[in-house]
Amino acid sequence: MTAPAEAQPTMLHDPAELNPLRLAAILYGPGDDADVLLDDFVQGLQQGGVRVGGIVQRNTRDEVGRKSGMDVIDLTNGDTISICQDLGSGSTACKLDSAGLAEAGMAVHRAIAAHADLIVINKFSKQEASGSGLRGELADAITSGIPVLTAVPQKCIEDWRTFTGDLGTLLQPSRSAMDAWWLTLNSHAESGR
Repeated sequence: MTAPAEAQPTMLHDPAELNPLRLAAILYGPGDDADVLLDDFVQGLQQGGVRVGGIVQRNTRDEVGRKSGMDVIDLTNGDTISICQDLGSGSTACKLDSAGLAEAGMAVHRAIAAHADLIVINKFSKQEASGSGLRGELADAITSGIPVLTAVPQKCIEDWRTFTGDLGTLLQPSRSAMDAWWLTLNSHAESGR
């Protein structure tokens, strides 16, 4: 769901009460494919029986391999949600589709309501940094107490730190970093029982 530009951006209500291990963000640069990393990680967890909810992004390509659209996959039911609208080849306007974003937001809320083992939200980027995109859903997921994993481009790191109060763990853009975070998170959860 998108917020009007003049709306006050959603921030975490009381980050001091949150377990910092439950929030992780892959910090990625221009040469990293965070979408593929998240997707592969999620598939591995799901094959191991972990109940993962939320969304991952899969980009569509045209016949010559150029990015032509963006879809997100609802991790609870496998549905594909288009979040990109075709504005024509000459358009410079934002191509995000508000109806698709609203549907993606509902996928996150369903994962929270179902008490998933992990909630994945494809990224905190330009839209979320400006107070729109899936910022509200990300805040809801983080404050739910369920572990959350997302990706943050390097250019948005200061906005991410402001949004989270510098809470959470920043991960290198690698499968081994995500695996290590998940293992540490689950080790702490087991020792706390």
